[in-house]
Amino acid sequence: MSLREYLAAQQQRVDHALDSVVPPETEPPATIHRAMRYSLFAGGKRIRPLLAMAAAEAVAGDVPGIEIAACSLELIHTYSLIHDDLPALDNDDLRRGRPTCHKVFGDAMAILAGDALLTLAFEVLSGRVAAAPEVKVRLMEELATASGTVGGMIGGQVNDLEGEGMPPNATLLESIHRAKTGALLRGSVRIGAIYAGAGEQQYSDLSRYGEHIGLAFQIVDDLLDVEQSSEDLGKTAGKDAAQQKITFPAVYGIEYSHAMAEQERLAAHRALDAFGPSAGRLRELADLVVQRKA
Repeated sequence: MSLREYLAAQQQRVDHALDSVVPPETEPPATIHRAMRYSLFAGGKRIRPLLAMAAAEAVAGDVPGIEIAACSLELIHTYSLIHDDLPALDNDDLRRGRPTCHKVFGDAMAILAGDALLTLAFEVLSGRVAAAPEVKVRLMEELATASGTVGGMIGGQVNDLEGEGMPPNATLLESIHRAKTGALLRGSVRIGAIYAGAGEQQYSDLSRYGEHIGLAFQIVDDLLDVEQSSEDLGKTAGKDAAQQKITFPAVYGIEYSHAMAEQERLAAHRALDAFGPSAGRLRELADLVVQRKA
């Protein structure tokens, strides 16, 4: 199966899982469920669930039910995007090529939609995942840590917000992006590993892979904001510079940032050496992250 076919099949698998865990639009209170689904099914690439599923595959082959655990990551990711786009944060009108949640449903409903997706992620892990209780606890702990304030997504968002307008520097840049973007991407790989019953060394190797892929993803994201149009990105281009955010191109320049992304891609590959062919899809996903154009 080609990478394109694999991605399409896995994305469909994730979308089916998401559809099964999110209340239908007609379920009262209907407005909140419409808002949740509007953002959740807006055409995302499902990178985080795909990483979880590929990590599980590297450990134990095709693991039944992994897509349910993996979809918790997309619920968290989508909640973070809804809140990021709000006027109080990035104040963006466009996401994935169409109006952001708050532009369609209003600020209050967008806040609640994000809250609901966050809450649902933990409901899924606690009640919908077919796993032993101790595995569920580890999954919830991993997702909470990756999403939280100490080295997690929210902590990174705080550093990003407070860093606006400050002189670009490498230390602050790394503290922002290893947490804001990298933690959830690393957590995605770890959730797949935990669900599949990875051993200690496997978990460690996959964590290293996740750290490298997380940093590569953010470097490329920063580069795309500079190099691509809003039409290509599906969101407003040039926002980082306009808001005086600390980015990789701002600190290192465009050429060296490209070189850094390639270094992280190669390091991600090396972290998988012990897995051999079973980690082939993870290697392809690392390549995809660095070579993507949107």
